[in-house]
Amino acid sequence: MKPVLTGEKTVLRPFTSADADVIWEIIQDPEVIRFTGEPSTELTLDLLRFWYGKRTTAPDRLDLAVTDPATGELLGEVVLYEWDPGARSCTFRTLIGPRGRGRGVGTEATRLIIGYGFAQLGLHRIQLEAYAHNHRALRVYEKAGFVTEGVRREVEMREGEWVDEVVMGILDREWAALNSTVR
Repeated sequence: MKPVLTGEKTVLRPFTSADADVIWEIIQDPEVIRFTGEPSTELTLDLLRFWYGKRTTAPDRLDLAVTDPATGELLGEVVLYEWDPGARSCTFRTLIGPRGRGRGVGTEATRLIIGYGFAQLGLHRIQLEAYAHNHRALRVYEKAGFVTEGVRREVEMREGEWVDEVVMGILDREWAALNSTVR
C-alpha cells in the first residue's frame, strides 16, 4: 500500500499511468533540465506511462505525486528509492515543475515523505545528491534537516562547464531532534 500524505500546501499520493502526460511536460521544462539533466533519448510518453503505472506496485521504492490540495493538479514528484533493508537506508529525490515552485510546496513535500520514511518505514538514514548550482533545492534540503556530507567534484559537463554534486544525508535521530523542537 502506497500512502497518501496530506499537508497544508500539498497532497502526496500514489502515481497512476495518467500522470505521465503532466510529468512529460515537467521534464521538458528548461529549469528542470538545468538541475536534473536532459531526458534520455529513449524516453517516450508511452515509456513514462508504463513507468508511472507500475510504480504503485514496486515494493522497494516509494514514488508519490506532489499535487495541489485545492485543485488536485500534479506539480511534481518525491521518491524514496535504492532501499537497503540491512542498513535501513534509501536515497531521496524530488522534482517540482514550474507551477509548484516558489510556494513552499517542495519544502513541505520533502518533509512529508522524509517524515514518513523515518516514522512509518523505520529508516535510519536517507541520503540525496544534488548539483551544487541548484541553490533552491539545497536550501529546501537544509531546511528539512539534511546535512552536507561531501562534494563530488566535477561529476558532469553541463552547458560547457564541469559541475559539482553535493551529497547530503539525514539520520533518524537528527530528524527526531529537529521535529521535537519545531511547532
